[in-house]
Amino acid sequence: ELPDGQVITIGAERFRCPEVLFQPSLIGMEAAGIHETTYNSIMKCDVDIRKDLYGNIVLSGGSTMFPGIADRMSKEITALAPSSMKIKVVAPPERKYSVWIGGSILASLSTFQQMWISKGEYDESGPSIVHRKCF
Repeated sequence: ELPDGQVITIGAERFRCPEVLFQPSLIGMEAAGIHETTYNSIMKCDVDIRKDLYGNIVLSGGSTMFPGIADRMSKEITALAPSSMKIKVVAPPERKYSVWIGGSILASLSTFQQMWISKGEYDESGPSIVHRKCF
């Protein structure tokens, strides 16, 4: 029921929005789904740390708030990963804000302050200032 009292019925389309995260082709995008992107990222890492990465997949951000997304992600990653691999997908209840919280913590570290870029520095040097100060 909407605030004005009107009642609307939402059918199967309510599942299409989160499904796009796994199948971007549903909206015409030629891109990998989040499970494939996660798998590809892990496979680009050193073989010695892959087990730890598969066992520590943490969902974060507002687009991960759909019910059942952790189970779906786990199922999809399990289908891609080596069969002997233990997959663990964690969806913390506060994940909607965890990206912001993590960025806030990072920005407060004294070691991070040397990477801060002022508008003046950016205006003077352009995008290359990012590489000079951060890498």
